[in-house]
Amino acid sequence: MQKKVLKVNPRDNVAVALVDLKQGEAVTLGNLTYEIIKETKAKHKFVTEDLSVNDSIIMYGVLVGKASQPIQKGEVITTENVKHQSAKVEGKTETTLWTAPDVDKWKDKTFMGYHREDGQVGTENVWLFFPLVFCENRNVEILKDVFEKELLFEKVSKHQLLLRSLINNSEEETALEEEKDSRVFKNIDVKFITHQGGCGGIRQDAEALGRLLAGYVKNPNVAGATVLSLGCQNLQVQIFKDALEKISPDHKKPIIVYEQQKSGTVDEMLNGIIKDSYEAIKKANELQRQPAPVSKLVLGLECGGSDGFSGISANPVLGQLSDLMAGIGGSTILSEFPELCGVEQELVNRCINEEDAERFLQLMKDFEESVVAAGSGFDMNPSPGNIKDGLITDAMKSAGAAKKGGSSPINDVLDFTEYIKKPGLNLLCTPGNDVECTTALVGSGSNIVLFTTGLGTPTGNPVAPVVKISSNTALSEKMPDIIDFNTGDVITGEKTIDEKAEELLEFIIEVASGNIKTKAAVLNQNDFIPWRRGVSL
Repeated sequence: MQKKVLKVNPRDNVAVALVDLKQGEAVTLGNLTYEIIKETKAKHKFVTEDLSVNDSIIMYGVLVGKASQPIQKGEVITTENVKHQSAKVEGKTETTLWTAPDVDKWKDKTFMGYHREDGQVGTENVWLFFPLVFCENRNVEILKDVFEKELLFEKVSKHQLLLRSLINNSEEETALEEEKDSRVFKNIDVKFITHQGGCGGIRQDAEALGRLLAGYVKNPNVAGATVLSLGCQNLQVQIFKDALEKISPDHKKPIIVYEQQKSGTVDEMLNGIIKDSYEAIKKANELQRQPAPVSKLVLGLECGGSDGFSGISANPVLGQLSDLMAGIGGSTILSEFPELCGVEQELVNRCINEEDAERFLQLMKDFEESVVAAGSGFDMNPSPGNIKDGLITDAMKSAGAAKKGGSSPINDVLDFTEYIKKPGLNLLCTPGNDVECTTALVGSGSNIVLFTTGLGTPTGNPVAPVVKISSNTALSEKMPDIIDFNTGDVITGEKTIDEKAEELLEFIIEVASGNIKTKAAVLNQNDFIPWRRGVSL
């Protein structure tokens, strides 16, 4: 029988409704019984004691808000009776001890990946086209049209096939065409990035974009790249090359660079790009998947469209998975700094060294100050969808979001565009914005991104598989076309967090080996939005 309510941490003075609760209904939690004062929807919380104005709201064992008006025991908390509040952190207060989980069954596990000369292993084999400046977006789009039509015939969408069937009055013909795979190269994919940066903003944003794109070239999922430059933009070719040289001094991946202002006519430039890129793609297609230890996986941890169940099902499952990876010797990256507000003390205490702890706090402070200077604040982070589904304050949202990082030590703290250097758990400064965060995770070396959601989101990436993980079964049944893995059976009590983490790791190995294609890949969702920290000039 499914439980109706749950207290996440013994210290909490709120309980989570696991099902819809009616006004006047009596519910039992441990040895105590509560009368529900007002109708409480599943995923929302009610207080377990009477609260006065400015009394603390505790969830996940941390401060997540203050009562803005008296709240009766058994009454649901809302944006009307609770305001955001989080604990202030000055530095490390202790060093958190950690016992690694038993990983014996995973130590000899392998996936079939693409081995690169620098020792990294990719889960995909991608030839990447991208511009250094938005002025070249049109030329990238032309190349995309040419290459996809000739090399990737399976990219014809089912909606295009539907229209074709209506025109030809033949559903059978459409079905046959939809199943056909007539790719010229079976062992490589060709992807295209466009963006709105590279010039017009502050120089620091152009330089950051150069570092981000260099990270994409270094990413083990990338076999090589074709780079388009106009010539006069802020993000000069040399800036990009210097950034790549810094993170990968011995890089040997083929990189084809064309600068339009040195190339004569558009036609001449495109002809050269097509000829050179085709030869490079043909050679990159020769690389075959080979066995690699699971420790070669770099998993980006992210959430988007979160709900009131995310912090008690999907995110803790990722946290346990992150701990397994740390025990195996693999790598995970926890991002979204605005969604770590309120749990800084725990994260600071988990940093292995004092310098990383100080850097994390400084990055958080600088980020928050920039948001305040723009007239907002971290307290404005929860979206209308988050609030509707039970995430009332930013600290509450953050406390659940941080569960993706498990409990292992934090081995490194990275700023935006810095490439991962150490195994185990890493923190990466990014916004909470879904696409900006995914874009940053891949630029820092993630070869798979794990994306939890309670409401549903269609985000994907051109380079790394994005695995969508639902916090509740209703979502996975409602949106099966975007959800890859469901953790809703944690909510119903059918599975434990440990069991689901092991199931998820098995699933990831299949994705990494190319045996399972993510729903984002099937839908051809190739989102890329760089984070612009500055202003436009």
